Amino acid sequence: MIGGGQAGLAAGFYLNRLRRDEASGRSGRAPTFTILDASKDPGGAWQHYWPSLELFSPAAYSSLPGYQMPARDGDGNPSAEHVTEYLRTYEARYDLPVHRAVTVGSVRVSADGYITDTNQGQWTSRAVINATGNWGNPVIPQLPGGDLFAGQQLHTAGYRGPEAHAGQKVIVVGGGNSGAQIAADLAPVATVTWVTRKPPRYLPDDVDGRALFQIATRHTRALAAGEPSAGDVGSLGDIVAVPAVRAARDAGLLQARPMFSRFISSGVQWENGEQQEADVVLWCTGFRPALQHLQPLGLTARNGVPATDAHLVTRSVDNTGLFFLGYGDWCGPASATLIGVGATARDTVAAAAERAAHAPSEISSWDVQSELTRGL
Repeated sequence: MIGGGQAGLAAGFYLNRLRRDEASGRSGRAPTFTILDASKDPGGAWQHYWPSLELFSPAAYSSLPGYQMPARDGDGNPSAEHVTEYLRTYEARYDLPVHRAVTVGSVRVSADGYITDTNQGQWTSRAVINATGNWGNPVIPQLPGGDLFAGQQLHTAGYRGPEAHAGQKVIVVGGGNSGAQIAADLAPVATVTWVTRKPPRYLPDDVDGRALFQIATRHTRALAAGEPSAGDVGSLGDIVAVPAVRAARDAGLLQARPMFSRFISSGVQWENGEQQEADVVLWCTGFRPALQHLQPLGLTARNGVPATDAHLVTRSVDNTGLFFLGYGDWCGPASATLIGVGATARDTVAAAAERAAHAPSEISSWDVQSELTRGL
């Protein structure tokens, strides 16, 4: 398995369960497994978030399978630090075989399955669960004049809190949750200009992570069954009105402006010629799946992401031993969330274990040749 964040740990939980079932005689041979993680510390992407970030839901509704997240002391939902500690405890609790810091350079097909090349040698396996997430692949738009801008361009991935920006002029770009939350975070200490491509859309104030998970699950299941859907999360809005965002919005501190068209040396400029000075432009423009190491496989893309099986949305259509876990709805409803990744992790582990149980000689010659050809 590649990736030791929340998705990788959830899959590790179910792989461990197979080992326990094997030991007790309740199942056949369970596969051995290894989790390769690029970070030197446990916690996945959560260890890199800004300190004021909070979950959308209480701890009881934000847990991985098997072990409920402890409630946070004091008011509010769990913070990023609280989640990091939970994931660290979870990993230790189930004694998951995580190897750090292992950077994966490539995954290749072999006659026996897969070869994973890393900075710490090669791993061979009959199946690969890819759970690298999105954090390592931030999206930073390229606008005219960017090389002329004398200030700093920063992405959400590099934001560590408001203290470093006290007294600065900051332009926050992005109309999603991170854009609204960071603009609200900075408002008390900096001069903030919030820029969005379209007017901000807040979800109803009483909608939290529990409701989002339920909506996403109903929508995905309806589509899979060929039935009409009442709509996905996006039909309600783009921004969850967590307390800090709600307070800033109600105080008039989150007045969004349209997107600017170019950089100038001192800041940015709009199409009408209006200019705005800035010390920092902070891009809250999202991430793409971190899948660069899979390029040797020549995977088929669908809607900008690897195509997956209609019957098991985490399995690659090109390589029957390759699975994607935790990236978003395209590989399982709400699978990028703590509460949502468990169900797809369970199904993925079952399929990967079945695949791994077959000796190379039991895999059809067509299957092996097909995968080798795709890997060239």
